Amino acid sequence: MNRIPESELVLNPDGSVYHLNLLPENVAETVIFVGDQDRVPKVAAHFETIEFETQKREFRTITGTYKGKRMSVISTGIGPDNIDIVMNELDALFNIDLKTRTIKEKLTSITIVRVGTSGSLQADIPVDHFVLADYGIGFDGMLWSYDCNAVLEHELADAFVAHTGYMSEKAKPYIVQNSPELGDKLAGNPKVHRGITATAGGFFGPQGRVLRLALQDTELNHKTDSFLHKGHRVTNLEMETSAIYGLSKLMGHKACSMNCIIANRANKTFSKDPYAAVEELILYTLNQLSK
Repeated sequence: MNRIPESELVLNPDGSVYHLNLLPENVAETVIFVGDQDRVPKVAAHFETIEFETQKREFRTITGTYKGKRMSVISTGIGPDNIDIVMNELDALFNIDLKTRTIKEKLTSITIVRVGTSGSLQADIPVDHFVLADYGIGFDGMLWSYDCNAVLEHELADAFVAHTGYMSEKAKPYIVQNSPELGDKLAGNPKVHRGITATAGGFFGPQGRVLRLALQDTELNHKTDSFLHKGHRVTNLEMETSAIYGLSKLMGHKACSMNCIIANRANKTFSKDPYAAVEELILYTLNQLSK
């Protein structure tokens, strides 16, 4: 038995995983990720029953049922670094015996859907519509810490690097596909657009925003939104999707990212009621998952 040391899998005194503050029985096999901890109760407000809730730092969890289906909603906070924490601890709850600190012989594959907000890079994807990410492209470099080559879309990533002249000193962009089965389950609404969601490692410079600091490549956003390879284009830019896809594929989980477009970077527009648009996406996602 290969026991995982205390320094590698950190647990709280009650045996729960360190950051999420969860025990295995606290979380469902269908999980909705949101970035904002205040969005967790907004999702859970639609649950018929609530059996458990907890919060530690920015990581808030509520578990209950929606139309008879057991679900958990967890806030991840912002960025790929937080996704690394959430994904590893969530996987540990299902696939590591926390008492013996050993990997279970029978592994569990869970369903993960991110419900987030994002800015569109394409003029034809208006605010208050939704983007379903068939692929996630990561500019953050986080996934390269893992042995990840087997889950990457190398041809698509190489085409993007060539198209943009991506700076070699930066972490090479990586691309991972969603769970096609889960993606098809979440598609079907005329407001749902499909494409590649780009994941940045920051909000300002990494997404092309200029305040006081000059950018390394002022044209990168335009190069990104003009990329087209075998019908695939980059539709929107946010900070979590590629990390979720990469770690889910490596761990054997099913993942899909749904983003509400609250800003259109191409035509400089912003939603007049982003809260209503996000609420619509929440209900749509819950209903599709409960089918």
